[in-house]
Amino acid sequence: MNKSQEILKKYWGFDSFRAMQEDIIDSAIYGKDTVALMPTGGGKSICFQIPGIAREGICLVISPLISLMQDQVEQLETKGIRAKAITSMMSYREIDITLDNAKFDGLDFLYTSPERLQSRLFIERFKQMKVSLIVVDEAHCISEWGHDFRPPYRKISELRKYHPEVPIIALTATATKEVKEDIILQLDLKNPTVFETSFQRINLSYEVHTVENKQQALLKWVQKFPHMCGIIYCQTRKSVKEVANFLLNQGIKTGIYHGGLDASMRNTMMTSWMNDETHVMIATNAFGMGIDKPNVRYVIHYEFPNNIEAYFQEAGRAGRDGKESRTLVLLNSRDISMTNETVEKQFPPIHVVKSTYRALCNHLKLAIGSGEGESFPVKLNELCKAYKLEIIETYQSLKILEMNGDILFNESTFSPTRLKFSVGNTVLYSFQIKYEKVAKLISFLSRSYPGIFDHFFELDETICSSKIGVSLKELENQLIFLEQNGIIDITWKSDLPKVTFLHERLPDDYMRVSDEVYHNRKIRAFKRWENMQKYLLSSHCREQFILNYFGQEIEKCGKCDFCKNLKNVAISIDELKNILLNQLHEKSISLDEILMINDTIHTENIKNALNSLILQELIIFENGKYLIN
Repeated sequence: MNKSQEILKKYWGFDSFRAMQEDIIDSAIYGKDTVALMPTGGGKSICFQIPGIAREGICLVISPLISLMQDQVEQLETKGIRAKAITSMMSYREIDITLDNAKFDGLDFLYTSPERLQSRLFIERFKQMKVSLIVVDEAHCISEWGHDFRPPYRKISELRKYHPEVPIIALTATATKEVKEDIILQLDLKNPTVFETSFQRINLSYEVHTVENKQQALLKWVQKFPHMCGIIYCQTRKSVKEVANFLLNQGIKTGIYHGGLDASMRNTMMTSWMNDETHVMIATNAFGMGIDKPNVRYVIHYEFPNNIEAYFQEAGRAGRDGKESRTLVLLNSRDISMTNETVEKQFPPIHVVKSTYRALCNHLKLAIGSGEGESFPVKLNELCKAYKLEIIETYQSLKILEMNGDILFNESTFSPTRLKFSVGNTVLYSFQIKYEKVAKLISFLSRSYPGIFDHFFELDETICSSKIGVSLKELENQLIFLEQNGIIDITWKSDLPKVTFLHERLPDDYMRVSDEVYHNRKIRAFKRWENMQKYLLSSHCREQFILNYFGQEIEKCGKCDFCKNLKNVAISIDELKNILLNQLHEKSISLDEILMINDTIHTENIKNALNSLILQELIIFENGKYLIN
């Protein structure tokens, strides 16, 4: 057994790799620049985590999403692997400590966003780290041709001048030919080994259903397959709540997931869904990155993204166990015009973007020449009211300022209170003896969080207040007292958006918004939306259309709504039996799954065909599943 297989078995418990994983891993282990293009659910994270463990030193992972970083860090920590992420939720002090741990060999993996790479604090520590591998996750973000273009990704290649011998591995699930070429160019990869698996998922059907009443269409689907696990995607938190309330009122248990949920609610929803206690999860696109639930039988887009790349990623969360699954878009007559308006609103006029920057700085009382590296919670409603700004224009202006490299804009997500002791044992004990009112709190923190003298920990205020027998308000007062006396470093919980300034405040005359992140990006956004419209309104095989978009060729899938409509639903019993035998090939399927796959065929005809196959002893029925005899 070679090294990569040993690591796979030790930490993941698998005996073998999926297609092409081992080749990608070995390429990175042996120090080659590597590009891996794999579909959603193809197991990309293992492709850089195993080389990160195998190579000596720290593995730097550059990722665009906080939620994705946190999910992967948690997964690594449960395996006993030392991992941390630097995010905008952290204080300067916490970032400083994390970078020190990385510098002094205290971490195996360090996750961060591309924007953080430009700070002087990061660069100085990075120079002193023993780096084994640089990982560029969601690498399509480096390309202005990509749907998630992030200009700071263009700066990643500058890291090589500090560690020129360290290999880079770039991974993505959505790359057109232009994006693939741009990844190699912009990262300055040296004779990279490129691995591109087929994006085809033969167990998925891609369907678009035109309906007048989306809620009723959704209800009919969920009621038809009540015991199957599914995801329903919406584009806004408001829609998530509306759809959830509708289904709950119909007696259907649902979970919800969006960026505004606090950690406790998020974990409750996720645990219930992962354990199959809740079958239906209604979510924004914040849900899904890094979440590997194998038995998702359907993904329904109640509202759809405005580009094929995002749609393909979200739809690809169905059927990761290889069993037949379906993805559906519910489309009505208003969707096209509404999405067109949404894309237009992503690009407020340049003068609005500049005035938003000025208003933000004034609102935060930030003087010209100050603010670099500082983070501030922002109440968008208060900002807009104070400066007579329109809320959607302000939000989109902040996103453009982030693209422009001026700020980091962490949208409204719940970040818990995090703290550590900033003094040693001796000083802490003396303080505890001197101030009896905080003695219980100090004892609780010391006992409950081993390592709290060296690392920040998340604090659940409700549990803590209950354990030490005080109210939440009194707990807050005690924490403030400890902070004021220099006993703890603390970052207070918040559910507000947070803005981090990447450079000092500029005078108004110096503020520039580049064509790259505005005019050029706007043109490409509408081009991507045009392609998405073509997909939605297409009279061609859906899967063929998608893969052609990504530069791959396949035959017609035979299972999307277009291909099904070409077939004669009134097929003969012999034809139907052959279809069922093909579906049962090398896997067992329940009746519900068979009916879901073949929902254009009358239920009684399917049951008759199955009974005939059993009588012919070609299949058997065992433990609730049909399988080849």
